[in-house]
Amino acid sequence: MKAWRVNELGEPRDVLRFEEVDDLTADAGQLLVRTLAVPANFPDVLLCRGEYQVKPSLPFTPGVELCGEVVALGEGVTRFAVGDRVVGTANLPGGSFAELAVMDEVNTFPAPATLDDAEASALTIGYQTGWFALHRRTQLLPGETLLVHAAAGGVGSAAVQLGKAAGARVIGVVGGPAKAEYCRALGADLVIDRHTEDFVPIVKEFTGGRGADVVFDPVGGDAYAKSTKCIAFEGRILVIGFAGGTIPTPGLNHALIKNYSIIGLHWGLYKSYNQQAIDDCHVELTRLADAGSIKPLIGERLSLADVPEGLGRLGDGTTVGRLVFTP
Repeated sequence: MKAWRVNELGEPRDVLRFEEVDDLTADAGQLLVRTLAVPANFPDVLLCRGEYQVKPSLPFTPGVELCGEVVALGEGVTRFAVGDRVVGTANLPGGSFAELAVMDEVNTFPAPATLDDAEASALTIGYQTGWFALHRRTQLLPGETLLVHAAAGGVGSAAVQLGKAAGARVIGVVGGPAKAEYCRALGADLVIDRHTEDFVPIVKEFTGGRGADVVFDPVGGDAYAKSTKCIAFEGRILVIGFAGGTIPTPGLNHALIKNYSIIGLHWGLYKSYNQQAIDDCHVELTRLADAGSIKPLIGERLSLADVPEGLGRLGDGTTVGRLVFTP
């Protein structure tokens, strides 16, 4: 089979090579799938650079998420059959930027019939992260105001749609006019271009001085610091990640004085501590997809040959919407 391989660490454009490798096999509790669609995720860029918390041995194939068709079952797999269309996460070091991938049964879910391959491929990591943040780490209520940073990104775009599905007013902060248009298409009630506008006074004006009830922050740095200036009394700031490159140092005295909560989310830990919660989340996401309340909005559909350039652009911050690669 053919797969994109990282033989040395660096930028995706420089280190990815499309190589012939041995076919994979499914061990006990695993599925072998033919990849139908693979979305680009920022962890894929970090994997190539050697900056992700998971550091597979060289050489490896990146790609953390996919939609695929089951072609073989390992011993003991009972929830799926050959020919099923599935979504979930791939097993590194044999990631999903390849013709075949291996998935653990526990990390595999039925693909919603209402979503095509590209849409379904982007349902797991971003939407599970958004759902756990908004409905488990806190409880976003109808009528509340949700402020989403990097609202045109993978997890941010999911949070926008999940916020609207929950009945919240959603403010999306993005970088650039193209991303602003994409965010409006997601359904955001207000879109702020951070390149030309300061979101703090705009959020205060939009909320009548109250501020945002919930802030969804996958960026960190200045995005977090400024969010503390427009968080509502008894609001909640959700710390999702640090895509901006700077880990903030919270002023806990400010959180005390203003009565807001700082809440962390590491979605991947639920695989170790509460797998049932992940399973239940997929059921809910499927229900929302079937009802038309959420639908991954694919910015670009590219071929598998475009993986290095696509991941390179994602790392540069120049992509708009989800990038999905198909064989």
